[in-house]
Amino acid sequence: MKTLRKIIFPTAGMGTRFLPATKATPKEMLTIVDRPLIQYGVEEALAAKMDQIIMITGRGKRAIEDHFDISAELEANLKQAGKSELYKEVSRVARMAEVIYVRQKEALGLGHAVLRADHWINDEPFAVSLADELIVGAKPAMQQLREVYEQTGHSVLGLMQVPEDQVSKYGIVDYVAEDNGLLRLTDMVEKPSLKDAPSHLAIVGRYVFTPRLMELLRDVKPGKGNEIQLTDAIALLAKEEPVYGVLLDGERFDAGNPAGFLVANAVLGMNHHLYGEEFKQILKAHLD
Repeated sequence: MKTLRKIIFPTAGMGTRFLPATKATPKEMLTIVDRPLIQYGVEEALAAKMDQIIMITGRGKRAIEDHFDISAELEANLKQAGKSELYKEVSRVARMAEVIYVRQKEALGLGHAVLRADHWINDEPFAVSLADELIVGAKPAMQQLREVYEQTGHSVLGLMQVPEDQVSKYGIVDYVAEDNGLLRLTDMVEKPSLKDAPSHLAIVGRYVFTPRLMELLRDVKPGKGNEIQLTDAIALLAKEEPVYGVLLDGERFDAGNPAGFLVANAVLGMNHHLYGEEFKQILKAHLD
């Protein structure tokens, strides 16, 4: 079994739900407390020993490249000003990983975005992470998937239970529970009505795939909205080889919509080691 090191971050979306904030700023660069969303995702990947980062970008996403690049002038200014902690943090972010950037010139779906990394996968297993699905827990979400991949040698999807009124917003899986406690996925339905949903377990933006998934993506025909759907390729994969699901341990924030983004800032802000106590007091004063 080949070592899992590569991870794809699709970041080419336009972020229209956050307009006008995202008119000139990538959604992935919006901050949760003191870090942009994309940094949380990259740090999660690195903690799971996935250190070959492939960013699928588009027009207007240059800020992502700059964020993970070295800014010699900024670092020199921070050092000269004696701001050693800020200097260390800025320097750390710039050097935390080598990143490959690939353009998705047309928005043709998540499957199409993943397929843009085909050249860089080279018949190796790979992960996919959606940065606006922020998952915070004691063990990184990607590490939880990695462990099941290393146990089985097969593809693994991150899952979470969603309430009935949220089922129609997600890809929902059907599954069988195996004797070893793993959930083997048998089908998945994109945004079903409640009555058509096979379960309440939703796919939440964390994936590990065998190389076969990329091969299947090459032949997937465009579906709804003329887009290439990742779930279509996963459904085909599940007919050929086992695909497992992991109920992720952690708190999930749907930071891809304004309400979830605000909740993530509030919760992580209150728990922040530097700002938490002050922030709680400020919130309390406003709520009293």
